[in-house]
Amino acid sequence: MIKILIADDHAIVREGLKQIVAETSDMVVAGEAVDGREVLEQVRKEDWDLILLDISMPGRGGIDTLKELKIEKPKLPVLVLSMYPEEQYAVRALKAGASGYLTKESAPEELIEAIRKVSQGRKYISAALAESLAFHVGANSEKPLHETLSNREYQVMLMLASGKSVKEIANDLSLSVKTISTNRVRALRKMGMKNNAEITYYAIKHELVK
Repeated sequence: MIKILIADDHAIVREGLKQIVAETSDMVVAGEAVDGREVLEQVRKEDWDLILLDISMPGRGGIDTLKELKIEKPKLPVLVLSMYPEEQYAVRALKAGASGYLTKESAPEELIEAIRKVSQGRKYISAALAESLAFHVGANSEKPLHETLSNREYQVMLMLASGKSVKEIANDLSLSVKTISTNRVRALRKMGMKNNAEITYYAIKHELVK
């Protein structure tokens, strides 16, 4: 029996995932967490076969939580389940130690297949993501500007590009306005940009936002 911990701050998402898993005979959702702190607490308290991890939880982000998980439990499989398209976060998640990446729009059968595969110590990526990863590995050109950003700077940059204000982002991520402003300034500096309009243009041009 595959013992799963679900980490997502939305109760509706957790309930939906539990229903999907309940229809199988070889896996069970044995715990839930709503943020990175709870994930780490649960992992320290008991053993798990797999963690289903949302990337955009409040406070400590999913990528930062993933990195810490990999330090404490390097062999524990983590399957990232995100509302963000693969091209936005998948490469970062896999580099941080994820065993697989799925969007929340994926079919239930694909989720079950991914859980089984990842719990066996294998990787799970879609065909589209495999192509993207091959491009990243094979590309000889310099890294795109957004790959110079930290995970938090990148997250803030995407949210700014989607039209959110610094205050809205701070509320969404349960962080201070000052912290978000600092990440915005750093992102602008690293990318050689002056304002949010340039960030939005860049993100659209590179298909980071729809």
